[in-house]
Amino acid sequence: MAPLLGISRTIDAVTEFIGKAVSWLILVAVLVSAGNAVVRKIFNVSSNSWLEAQWYLFGAAFMFAAAYTLSQNEHIRIDIVYGQFSRRVQHWIDLLGHLLFLMPFVLLMVYYLVPYVLMSYRSGEVSSSAGGLIIWPAKGILLVGFVLLALQGVSEIIKKIAIMTGNMEDPAPYVPTHAPLDDVVVPEARP
Repeated sequence: MAPLLGISRTIDAVTEFIGKAVSWLILVAVLVSAGNAVVRKIFNVSSNSWLEAQWYLFGAAFMFAAAYTLSQNEHIRIDIVYGQFSRRVQHWIDLLGHLLFLMPFVLLMVYYLVPYVLMSYRSGEVSSSAGGLIIWPAKGILLVGFVLLALQGVSEIIKKIAIMTGNMEDPAPYVPTHAPLDDVVVPEARP
C-alpha cells in the first residue's frame, strides 16, 4: 500500500500546485474582459479574439481546478442523505461513486477527446467568428482537465482504500455543514 500512497501523494501535490496556480487565470480573464470593454467604449473598437481569450481563460480555470476541488473534498454531494450515515459508510459511498461514476465518465471523456483534439489541431480549426482564435487550445483544455480529474480520481480511490483498511488516517473527516433542525434555537416572539 505504501507505493500506492506515494503515487497518491505525488498526484495530490501536482493537483494542488495546478489548482492554486490556475486561480490567477480568473484575474487575467477579468483584466482581459475589462481591457476589452474599455477599448470598446473609448476607441469604439472590438475584437472577437479578446472575447474568446476571456472564455478560454475561464474555461481553463474551471477545468484545471476540477481536480483540485475533488482533492479538497469540495465537490457537490447530497448532504441530506450522505450526512446520515457513519463515516465508514460514507467512505464506501465515496469509493463506489469514484469507481462506478467518476472514473468511467472521465475515462470516456479522455477517450473521445483525444481524437477530437488531434483532429482540430491537424486541421488548424479556427473560430467561425471574424477575428476569432484557433480552436484546438480550447479543446485541449478540456482534454487536460479531464486527464487531471482522472488522475485525481485514482488518488482518491487509493486514499479511500487506505483509510478503509487502516493504512491511513482520514485527512478530511466529514463534518456536516448543516445543523439538525432540532438543534436550532428559535427566539421567542415579543408581545
